[in-house]
Amino acid sequence: VQLQAYGGGLVQPGGSLRLSCAASGRTFSRYTVGWFRQAPGKEREFVAAISWSAVTPTYAEAVEGRFIISRDNAKSTVYLQMNSVKPEDTAVYFCASKYGASPDTSHLFYTTWGQGTLVTVSS
Repeated sequence: VQLQAYGGGLVQPGGSLRLSCAASGRTFSRYTVGWFRQAPGKEREFVAAISWSAVTPTYAEAVEGRFIISRDNAKSTVYLQMNSVKPEDTAVYFCASKYGASPDTSHLFYTTWGQGTLVTVSS
């Protein structure tokens, strides 16, 4: 599976933005996909993950209740809907995939990464 993340940009605090992660590969539906982010000077951190069945998405505490991860296996795309964004959400966002159904929160479990897309939250 190869991944391409897009949809980043400048958004005002309290606003919304939707990121997309487009995948290529015939077995996309068997992969768990996660979103991670990395702010300047900080380590990469987990944001959200969704298994192939999309039954139980997992969220970081910092974004739970504000962000929604979803997937459309027919389109081989995973989305991250970012609502009520805050300046601290500013980061480069990456999507990554791992084979199997467990929505792990550690980046160490993810084997394929897309290029990042920059999200800037500022007025």
